Amino acid sequence: MLRGFMTLVGALSLALATTAVSAQNFDDPDEFAKQREQLEMTPNGPEGQPWLQYLGEDMADTSSHAKDGPYTFCFSNAGVNNPWRVVGFTNMQAEVEMHDEIENFVHVDAEGSDDKQIADIEDLLAGGECDVLIVSPNTTAALTPAVERACEQLPVIVFDRGVNTDCPVTFIHPIGGYAFGIEAAEFIADNVDPGANVLMLRILPGVDVLETRYSAGKRIFDEAGLNVVGAEFTDGDNAKTKSIVEDYLQRGQIDAVWMDAGATAVAAIEAFEDNGLEVPPFNGEDQQDFLQKWRDLGMTAIAPTYPTFQWRTPIIAALSVMKGEEVPGPEWVLPQPAIDGDNLADYINESMPPLHYAMCGCEEMPGYPERWGGRD
Repeated sequence: MLRGFMTLVGALSLALATTAVSAQNFDDPDEFAKQREQLEMTPNGPEGQPWLQYLGEDMADTSSHAKDGPYTFCFSNAGVNNPWRVVGFTNMQAEVEMHDEIENFVHVDAEGSDDKQIADIEDLLAGGECDVLIVSPNTTAALTPAVERACEQLPVIVFDRGVNTDCPVTFIHPIGGYAFGIEAAEFIADNVDPGANVLMLRILPGVDVLETRYSAGKRIFDEAGLNVVGAEFTDGDNAKTKSIVEDYLQRGQIDAVWMDAGATAVAAIEAFEDNGLEVPPFNGEDQQDFLQKWRDLGMTAIAPTYPTFQWRTPIIAALSVMKGEEVPGPEWVLPQPAIDGDNLADYINESMPPLHYAMCGCEEMPGYPERWGGRD
């Protein structure tokens, strides 16, 4: 499990657009306010199918891309090198199988390398077989020129992480990092007394989506008059996470724990257990091990998500583009639901692996649950 998560950390450092992050503002009040507002919005689209829903009203005209099928869909993937991406890519493959119009699905794995992904895209374009290109960029700035070249030849859909161009038909993504930080911090602020001690656990510095999660959380704690006793980097290591929490427990009382990513949440919880202490208000993510620990201990907790159901949406969007139908654009902003005490039981599945992401929207897809590593 530790080895798998360290792979996740390595992928995050590459995969979340660290290129030129020093030029970005990770504490943008306008973007904070925008994402806070989006969390409260009622999405458009079919109820119970968040991968088909969207926030806002803007639509992109794709009539110029309409063509008869069957189709060849090409996907340039940053990598399948951590549990989140494995669950997501499994979703995407299952979605492809649900549509007979897709005759060929060509997947190229960049293995976390900008250079390889750029070469992969060039090879796909040179082959001339793709009707549409889906791109999950490894990093933002490095992949922008390659995406722009692709846009000159065929319709392009970008998802998960963006590029610095508006040439794609649409950019598909959940609300964002501020939203994650807001949901976790507001929950904690609502469940502790003013002046409470909060320990903030982070993975890595300089990663945009993690930095915005942190800045949102810190802003809310400051506004609520909470005492942030530390903001420590764990490197995504379970043993280091547990050691950091134990060290802070020796210094004094910890009234809540906030995390910018929850895959080591169980290790942090175990530090309280090993010291014979009640686990305070906490946030993790939607991985099965955390959700089950939360239930077993009766914790006060929340799991903001970066939902893996988003991997279904690019295939659905690409089909609409091939048919010349409108799609949300230039951005397709997906809802970003959280798991809380009211719906926790709905997402616990003992038959799924510990690192399975529950917000997958995959339960009715072909091959579930075995395809995702679960037991029937």
